Amino acid sequence: MAEIGLFPLGVVLLPTERIPLHIFEERYKELIGECLETDGEFGLVFADDDGMRGTGTRAVVVEVLERFPDGRLNIVVEGRDRFRIVQETSGRSFDTAEVEDLRDEETGTPNQQDLAECLQAYQRLADAAGAEPAELDQSGASVAFQIAAGIDFAPELKQELLELRSEGERLVKLAELLDRAVDVVLLQRSARERAAGNGHVAPTD
Repeated sequence: MAEIGLFPLGVVLLPTERIPLHIFEERYKELIGECLETDGEFGLVFADDDGMRGTGTRAVVVEVLERFPDGRLNIVVEGRDRFRIVQETSGRSFDTAEVEDLRDEETGTPNQQDLAECLQAYQRLADAAGAEPAELDQSGASVAFQIAAGIDFAPELKQELLELRSEGERLVKLAELLDRAVDVVLLQRSARERAAGNGHVAPTD
C-alpha cells in the first residue's frame, strides 16, 4: 500500500486525459516540485462542497508550460491509474493518504455491441457539433475513458465513470451521456438558428 500526496480539485482527471493546471498555493508548489524532482506521481481527487471523493487518479506532470519568479507554475498533467483512498495520513503541508489501485472487477474484451453503440453515439455527437472525432486506440487503454477525456462533461458525471468497475459498464453509461449531449447540441443549434432567423426557422425540403 503506497502513500501519495493528494491534490483535491473541483475537476476530475480520467486515465489517459491531459489537463492544464495553475499551481499557486505554497503546499501544492511543494507537492508538484517534489514530483518534478523525482518524476513522481500525485493523486488528483475530485472535491466540492460535499467533500473529497474516495476515488481518484494518479497524475504525472508531462509538461511545464511556464515558471513564474514567485514559484507559481503552469503545467500539464496526464491521468494514469485509478486509486482508492484507504486512509488519510498527516505530517505534510499538503493532504496525503495511503491508497490502493482500483482495478476493474471484470477484465477482458467488452461486449462488442456495447462498444459499437458507444462509438456510434460518439460519432453522432461529433456530427452534431461539426467536429471530427478523435482517433481511438481500441487495443490499448479503456475506450470509454479515451472518449470521455475529450468531452466537457460535468465533474460529477466524470466521477461516476471513474468509479465504475468494468469497461462494459462504462461504455453503456457513456453512450447514454453522449446521446444526452447530442440532444443538447441540437437544441443549442436550433436556438441559434431561430435567433438568426428572427424567431423563424426556414423549412427544409
